[in-house]
Amino acid sequence: MNDTPDIIVIGMGNILLSDEGVGVRVVERMMESHRFPPNVRLVDGGTTAMKGLLPLVEQARHLVVVDAVHGPGLPGSLYRYSGADFRINIPKKISAHDIGFLECLAIAEVNEQAPESVVIIGVKPVDMTTPSMSLSPQIEGMLDDIIKMVCIELAALGVELKPEIKSTK
Repeated sequence: MNDTPDIIVIGMGNILLSDEGVGVRVVERMMESHRFPPNVRLVDGGTTAMKGLLPLVEQARHLVVVDAVHGPGLPGSLYRYSGADFRINIPKKISAHDIGFLECLAIAEVNEQAPESVVIIGVKPVDMTTPSMSLSPQIEGMLDDIIKMVCIELAALGVELKPEIKSTK
């Protein structure tokens, strides 16, 4: 029996810089509010670089990433991208110091270990520069909408989510 989960949800971001940490905050809230089947793993990806991200990308059959995204529109705009939307070329020389998610995805493809599907759920941040462990009120208020987007992706992959029942004892 293979213990590797089929589906990995990674919340990306720096929780010390307000909305930069939105992906991590989404995963934290989902871990508190839902029970997940054994084939689904939620991961606080934080600011993990290649050493931490590449194994996750290569292990996943399906990958859902949640992060702050500088897309079109006003702060608070929500986005859904597929992995194909982010195809990149690897430069001839790359430094091991600044390799992020997109580069890990490209390396996994070169290694023929890329996930079958990749979805990036993003929200345009209000503030990513203020040192704060709190999200801006606007982005905090959108967490449930972002979680719904992730749940829709998981449902499309056949995952039945159950709410986490907290004991009152």
